Parts: sequence; structure tokens; C-alpha cells
Amino acid sequence: MAASTAVPEVFANAVAGLRAASPRREIVLKEIGPPQRLAPYAFALAATVLRGGEEVATGRLILLHDPAGHDAWDGMLRLVTYVSADLELELAADPLLPSVGWSWLVDGLDAHHAGHRAMGGTVTQTMSTRFGDLAGEPAAADLEIRASWTPATDDFAAHLHGWCALLASTAGLPPPGVTALPDRRSTAGR
Repeated sequence: MAASTAVPEVFANAVAGLRAASPRREIVLKEIGPPQRLAPYAFALAATVLRGGEEVATGRLILLHDPAGHDAWDGMLRLVTYVSADLELELAADPLLPSVGWSWLVDGLDAHHAGHRAMGGTVTQTMSTRFGDLAGEPAAADLEIRASWTPATDDFAAHLHGWCALLASTAGLPPPGVTALPDRRSTAGR
């Protein structure tokens, strides 16, 4: 007898919820191949965040499903994310940045009523100065947020919107409906 190839309904519904959500126009989503060994069932999205036509942040959101469940997950479904964004050097040096970055995730999920539990992760801020053959490039800084959580609701569109709120905050986008003021430094001397 052949093994069943049917996808569990709970996983299929979660994927449908993620696919049904539409992010704000600055966030471009595409489906990508999920990791194969983390869980029996997986689905993944990649995001690019654009500001003024330039890529300013990227991210991945992975949905994992193990019908047997995991004690560490406190459930059978798990969302895993990785978000990375370029930063201004002054921001990267701020000792409060990791706490603020983490709050962007929690606040984004909470604002979209995306119930969650068993949340954990890291926020990393880095500053790089180039030397040798790379010395011509200016110093660079970035922020990385790696996190996972177990959904406590079946509304996966809410989880996607909460994740997109994290992406927008990380990229420095203003809240929806708010127009950003021009950078005074870029208009000086005009």
C-alpha cells in the first residue's frame, strides 16, 4: 500500500491563510522552497522591502508542521523568521536597539491580533568597517532578527500582517497612511 500524500488539513489551512494575505505595496512576497529537514511539512515565503525603489530589508517566514507536535513548540505548527536590514551607523550603535527590534516583532503580532506562545529569538546589530581592497566602501551597519513562535490562533493572515509590520519597522517605513517627511540632509544646500 502506498504512503498517503495528503497534506494535513491544519497545515493546508495555515498555508492558505498565509497566501491570502496582501502586504503593503513596499513589501514584495514570493514563495520559496522551504527547508526540508525541520519538519514533515513546511512552507516558506521570502520578502523584499523597498523604500524609494531601493531594497532596504529582506526576510523569510517559514511555516513548519509536525503532526506529532514538539514540546519546545508547544504545538504542531511553528512560524520561524529571519529579517535583515541595513541601518544608519548611529542607530546600530544604540544599546537599546536589540530591545526595540524585538518589540517590533511582538508589537506587530499583537497589533494584528496574531496570538502567539513559546516565542523566542535573537536580535543582532553589527557594524562593519572595510580594510585593504575593500577600504573604499563606507562603514556599514545592519540589524538581524531571528525568531520563532507558535501560533495561538488559526488566523494566519494576521500572522503574516504582523510579520510584515516587523519588516516595515525594521526597514524604517512609516506606518500605513503616514507620509514620511523628506530627509533634511538630502535637501540641504538646494
